[in-house]
Amino acid sequence: MSLLALGAQHHVHYQRFEGEDGRPCLVFLHEGLGSIAQWHDFPAHLCQRTGCPGLVYDRRGHGRSSPLVHPRTPRYLHEYALDELPKVIAALIPGQRFILIGHSDGGSISLIFGAEQPPLLLGIVTVAAHVMVEEVTVAGVKGAQEAWEQGKLRRGLTRFHGDKAEALFTAWAETWTNPSFRSWTIEDLLPAIVAPLLVLQGRDDQYGTAAQVEAIVHRSGGPATPLLLEGCGHAPQLDFPELALDLMACFVNRMAR
Repeated sequence: MSLLALGAQHHVHYQRFEGEDGRPCLVFLHEGLGSIAQWHDFPAHLCQRTGCPGLVYDRRGHGRSSPLVHPRTPRYLHEYALDELPKVIAALIPGQRFILIGHSDGGSISLIFGAEQPPLLLGIVTVAAHVMVEEVTVAGVKGAQEAWEQGKLRRGLTRFHGDKAEALFTAWAETWTNPSFRSWTIEDLLPAIVAPLLVLQGRDDQYGTAAQVEAIVHRSGGPATPLLLEGCGHAPQLDFPELALDLMACFVNRMAR
């Protein structure tokens, strides 16, 4: 575990995984309330399965990285994708080919970044990514707010984010339930994405429907493979880890060739 300074008050906590020479680096981007620890051992297992080196980090406001210092704006995902992520890549894997693996907010960030067509990006795996705000999304966030007020979610997130947990949860929940955020979309960026995509989502995802997958696949500018998993919720890598490993490893190995 290490810290990367991206500014005087901006430090990012990250973890690396070893891999074989010449293999692309797998860069893991966590969910909206996530952190390195909340991936559990999935990144390590995928790197072992593929022989690829890996990089996973806590975005600002998450885990052991620096706290949020400014109110979150409707463009917060763009800010992570176009400011923080490029700096992390430039500092930690300069000149290396890489594949992004993004869960939920991390998936949306991956797509925004992919639309910039970075030359060393070989492909993107999205897991429960959002490209629009649906009614089920807002309802799911409101359900999380109720769980937070009841204390269970608060205790769990505090374990991962410490004294940043309340600010992080409030920023996330208030953004996604704000009526002005209902019109948020990144569908207009999808045609600019030429890197191959693997688009995973659970049929029982409480934060999104198959419409998210359909929009990504039909509007992206490159090849995109949709996979909707039956009996699966918002985190396929936790609900069905072996299946998720198999699917992602197949995609990664194809891109690495």
